Amino acid sequence: MSKRLPNLAPPFAKTRKRFDNLLTKLSQKFSLKQRFWIGFAFLTLLTTILIYNPFWQPLNNQYKEGDILRQTIISPADIIAVNSEETQILTQSARDAIRPIFTFESNKAEQSVQNFRISWEKLVRHGANTNSNIKANVKEDEKTETHWTGGGGAEVGKILSARKFSDMEVEAIERALREAAEGSIYNDSDRQYFQNEITLIDRLKPNQQSVASLPESTMTSLSNARAKLKVRLEEIKSLSPKESDAFYKALEQLVQPSVIFDSAATESARQAAEKSVLPVTITLKRGQIVAREGDTITPAILANISAIKSYTDSSRQINRFIGLLFLITSLYWIAWKFIEHRGATGRLSLTPERTFALFGFVVVIQIFLLIACFRLAEFTAAQNIRAPFVDATLWSFAIPFAFTSLLITLLVDRRVALFAGIFVSLLTGFISPKGLEFVLYSLISSAVAVYGIGRYRTRQSVTTAGLFVGLANVSVALALIAYTQQPFILNTILLSMGCGLVGGLITSAVTAVFLPICESLFGILTDVKLLELSNADLPILGQLALRAPGTNQHSHAVGQLSEEACRAVDANGLLARIGALYHDIGKLAAPEHFVENQHGKNPHDKLKPVQSAKIIISHVTYGIKLGKEIGLPQRIIDFIPQHHGTRTLHYFLRKAQSEAREGVEIEEQDFRYPGPKPQFKEAAIMMIADSCEAGARSLQEPTPENIRFIVTKIIDAILSDDQLDECDLTLRELTLIRESMIKSLVAIYHSRIDYPGYTPPPSLPKIIIPTELLDSEERGIKYANPADIPVSKGGEIEDEAIDRSHQPNEKADAVSQ
Repeated sequence: MSKRLPNLAPPFAKTRKRFDNLLTKLSQKFSLKQRFWIGFAFLTLLTTILIYNPFWQPLNNQYKEGDILRQTIISPADIIAVNSEETQILTQSARDAIRPIFTFESNKAEQSVQNFRISWEKLVRHGANTNSNIKANVKEDEKTETHWTGGGGAEVGKILSARKFSDMEVEAIERALREAAEGSIYNDSDRQYFQNEITLIDRLKPNQQSVASLPESTMTSLSNARAKLKVRLEEIKSLSPKESDAFYKALEQLVQPSVIFDSAATESARQAAEKSVLPVTITLKRGQIVAREGDTITPAILANISAIKSYTDSSRQINRFIGLLFLITSLYWIAWKFIEHRGATGRLSLTPERTFALFGFVVVIQIFLLIACFRLAEFTAAQNIRAPFVDATLWSFAIPFAFTSLLITLLVDRRVALFAGIFVSLLTGFISPKGLEFVLYSLISSAVAVYGIGRYRTRQSVTTAGLFVGLANVSVALALIAYTQQPFILNTILLSMGCGLVGGLITSAVTAVFLPICESLFGILTDVKLLELSNADLPILGQLALRAPGTNQHSHAVGQLSEEACRAVDANGLLARIGALYHDIGKLAAPEHFVENQHGKNPHDKLKPVQSAKIIISHVTYGIKLGKEIGLPQRIIDFIPQHHGTRTLHYFLRKAQSEAREGVEIEEQDFRYPGPKPQFKEAAIMMIADSCEAGARSLQEPTPENIRFIVTKIIDAILSDDQLDECDLTLRELTLIRESMIKSLVAIYHSRIDYPGYTPPPSLPKIIIPTELLDSEERGIKYANPADIPVSKGGEIEDEAIDRSHQPNEKADAVSQ
């Protein structure tokens, strides 16, 4: 075929190819059994981590004072914990009870006066205040300035040495300084540490402490004390404003705080008070009900919830993880044994290992959904403040619990799907806040998903199943509300019904998303996928109808026969019919070399038997290659070699042996199909149907007796050639298949009815219909005697081996008569 046909592979075929490549690499390092148990260990560990994940912090414990408790809290063990919040409150109270500590210097005013006197006497002693200094030169002025050691610097010293001050003036200045510096003076920056009461410690007598009340009103700030000094100096009439200002600058720094905040002593006292506080403990007994659902959250309940959370987050975590891992491993082991011994199924048979891999993959996806949806339900409830919207249980009814069951039903069978529903329901008990209620909800929802869907023939079947699940969810939700003795309020009923219906729709939506992924990833052929392959508009089927019309007609006929026979033995009739459409696509390479496509002339008449055999056998290998190129599922490709099995082209072999020169040995292997023999029922049935259809088509008079003769002869030949040894067909089933074939062929080739009142003309001219104008089903050789039909030892019809180069067109003669 010169034109490349479009690929029929699903969109996830590349992912599956990478997955298969990975398995191939692993198979080179590990045996099949080793790979399985490695995968088993990984699956159990992943499931355990997902269920017991410390990063999934449940929202249902995040309460605040005044909230309504959404579930009953029970102590899981004997718990003795510190009430950190209450202890913190007591500690803070103890710190706050410690008054700020200030040191007090009672002689601060006298020290200030003495410091002034020292500076002043030094100035007087050097004659700085004599009248002669007024007339001194600049050098002498500079000299007197250096003898003033008080505040203000040289500029103040120059003014103070400009004249002699009387003793009364000096006493007045000292009195003004004493009045400004005496009493309790505090630094303005220490005002922030004042409280209603402060502790005063006399620096001269450290062991004596006193308490000062309202210090800000009974003490003087440093800025006010210095302002008082300025006022007192200005009240001395004998001092000029310039001299008053100079004395203020000289004495300002001598007015210092007498009350100073001692931060180190205060902090030390507060730390000592903290250490003296005994921690508040919470004591809970195993099984003790801390609070019931619907209670109002109080500080005490909050403390108890925090103690339980602290215990579960820190105590015996390894023990709990190991225990959960053991339980999950046990559940998966039971699942594996169930799948391993479940027996044959009516659907496409999956190996137990691949079925378990699919089971584990879907379960992990379900766990992700459960965890995410439960958190979403809790978050939604937390955002509401009015009942019943604050109840996370009602929102949780929208979770797609039946996803696993529905998907497994569509991909495997009902038994595995029901087991998967039970399995997931048990895991739901580990995840959900209300274990028993949601286990029952999940179990019933899953059962409805398993048995509420019939044959999966359209994509709409998933939506229909989702509606059934939604209706079941509504019923179970209302039953659970009644069981838990909640009041039947209109809003509660409407919310639960709405969430239940939404849960069914979400189930169908999620299933529709993952269905094609699993179909491709695990190589599963569903009924819908098979029906999509039956579309006559597909390029490969269009090419078959155009270039090999006889083969196309033969394929449809074989499909019809196979489907009816499969129904008789409870096999997959749809698979057999679709496999029949593609079983001879290899004949597109040389359609004219097969009898159903020939127009009277047989190309094999001019070929050597070994060449003819090679051409005929090659339609199997080319069909396999073509099927892989266009992306046919492997199960469909399996029909191409298996419908011929390992049979030989008996008549071509005999012809080659008769034409061979003496001494030349003919290799039988050159005339044998590569196989394998049919491995499953549908392939075996199609092998029988393929030969029976060709045999019935070769009958000149397809009467029920002739059809029964040729069908029985073909089945006996196939059976005697051991072609059915590798499939699980029984003799009883073979009998049912034979009768089904006979019944179907009789129906196809039934006799025409004589219409009453119609008299044919007395004589008709002899008409010879050219073979080229005959329909494809009329092509080939017709045999009046069914015993003359060339049935090989393996049950194949070998019309191609009949030399027609010197034979009259018997069919044309029969028609003309």
